[in-house]
Amino acid sequence: MNTQSLRRFLAITVALLLAAGGLNQLFNHQSARAAEEPTASEKPTAKPASSEKSSGEKPRSEKEPPAEKSPTADDDPKLPIDPVASKIRPGDWNQWGGSPVRNNIPEGKNIPTEWNVGQFDDDTGAWKNDTAKNIKWVAKLGSQSYGNPVVANGKVYIGTNNGSGYLKRYPAAVDLGCLLCFNEEDGKFLWQDSSEKLPTGRVNDWPLQGICCTPLVEGTRLWYVSSRGEVKCLDTEARKDGAKDEPKVIWSLDMMKKLGVSQHNMCSCSVTDAGDLLFVNTSNGVDEGHIKIPAPSAPSFLCLDKNTGEVLWTDNTPGKNILHGQWSSPSYAVLGGVPQVIFGAGDGYVYGFKGTAEKGQAHPELLWKFDANPKESKYVLGGQSDRNHIIGTPVIYKGLVYVGVGEDPEHGEGIGHYYCIDPTKRGDVSPELAFNIKDLKHPIPHRRNQAVIKDEGEVAKPNPNSAAVWHYAKFDLNKNGKIDFEEIMHRTCGSATIKNDLLYIGDFSGVLHCLSAKTGQPLWGYDMLSACWASALIVEDKVYISNEDGGVFIFKLSPKMELLSKQEDGTPGAIPMGSAVYCTPVVARNVLYIANKNYLFAIAPAGK
Repeated sequence: MNTQSLRRFLAITVALLLAAGGLNQLFNHQSARAAEEPTASEKPTAKPASSEKSSGEKPRSEKEPPAEKSPTADDDPKLPIDPVASKIRPGDWNQWGGSPVRNNIPEGKNIPTEWNVGQFDDDTGAWKNDTAKNIKWVAKLGSQSYGNPVVANGKVYIGTNNGSGYLKRYPAAVDLGCLLCFNEEDGKFLWQDSSEKLPTGRVNDWPLQGICCTPLVEGTRLWYVSSRGEVKCLDTEARKDGAKDEPKVIWSLDMMKKLGVSQHNMCSCSVTDAGDLLFVNTSNGVDEGHIKIPAPSAPSFLCLDKNTGEVLWTDNTPGKNILHGQWSSPSYAVLGGVPQVIFGAGDGYVYGFKGTAEKGQAHPELLWKFDANPKESKYVLGGQSDRNHIIGTPVIYKGLVYVGVGEDPEHGEGIGHYYCIDPTKRGDVSPELAFNIKDLKHPIPHRRNQAVIKDEGEVAKPNPNSAAVWHYAKFDLNKNGKIDFEEIMHRTCGSATIKNDLLYIGDFSGVLHCLSAKTGQPLWGYDMLSACWASALIVEDKVYISNEDGGVFIFKLSPKMELLSKQEDGTPGAIPMGSAVYCTPVVARNVLYIANKNYLFAIAPAGK
């Protein structure tokens, strides 16, 4: 092991032990690294799909041009929020990714590139701002926070657990999922919506995890998925009867009771909408033993009437092929002239459905499906697996879909893949199809653990109907004759962030990758030395991204790597946030919002 690898191994080992408090995480990390890291003598075996012939993919310029797409999706790649339609103020950021295309590139001016979060009282947790710099306000969260902030109509919303005990009837010792609301101007606590833990325990509702999704806000209405698997619509201004600090619930759909869903560990979908339609991933998954699927017939994807909670359609396509859980979130756009809702699924496929109400039908119209794993890959628990599912949200940019594979972080690091997909194609648009060698005309139906078993006479063949524009797995960028750690796409929990045709994606092994969004050509990779759970923020000409060590890195938006952020000693590196950062930074109305696991920080120049 060279010096760099040793340094990185020790750093992540310490972080895992501190975060998880157990040796199981250490063993997962060691086995994952051994399984994925190439030897010094290994030659590059994969290239960006723009030059990759073995998979059957061609550069986009060699393909037939796609059908005409929506001007909205192509001509304005970021699809900025329409304040009138969304009933929010200009400059607000009202959902995960800012819009249904999920690309985290808000407008902003003079966003800080340096700050100091100050100190906190060890006993009370109170903020001591003597040494703070560029911090507008700080709001106390729970003991663990995975939700991402949104800002709409003067309020800031974020999911966490009950570590702060804001409500008298729920002291901090009571484990809850909490959606918190703060005043945008000063960070004052306004109200909390509470989700009591399910009696079935960690198989459905993992202890202390709280609300892990991001809400959607329009006008005085808010929609989110609770840790109990309820889709809820809240009135952000009204209070429930007899309460001053709890919101009124307009409607609620219990997906476990009403639809038979068996969510695995938690429900973690950040919903989006199109008009009166609300799209939801149910998180249906495996049992506690990670072998059986208790509810294969239960829906994985839903479309609801967002005003009433009425179920308009359901789909259980992954069915018995769910690998683990289903924690991705949907995206939506008009693509090729057709409204499409796109789901990343627990079987490792990406699905494109017609994004309409489909009243009177039990299922939506499936437009296309895309297997994001090589057919010979195999699913096993932990880091040894090279078959994964989808955790990050599909992102839409210039009429194309961008998505990578991932796994529950508890199961360690592992091999990943990242794709650009043409959503105007129809049918099975996977890069490969599976066949038995005795019958090369009829593909083998999809199987859960492994699509192609070579020892049983099965083979993978290039799909002539593939929608893969490009594919990135690993590439010898520096041409040193080996694949370095920063040249590998690992599992990811994050979503792409794209601007000026530059794509940024962080992986769970801690590498931030910069790729050409057009070709998939890797431009640079940066090892942050700690797991990255989040997605990047691009605002103005800068890229912000967080890691599990509690740092925020800032890079110049450029095809060449230029680190702008500095550590406390003034050397290039991450700005420390005080504790682990699992969330994605966002900007609303020229204020930067970042949450570590305990606090939400509103970051702006002094006097802002």
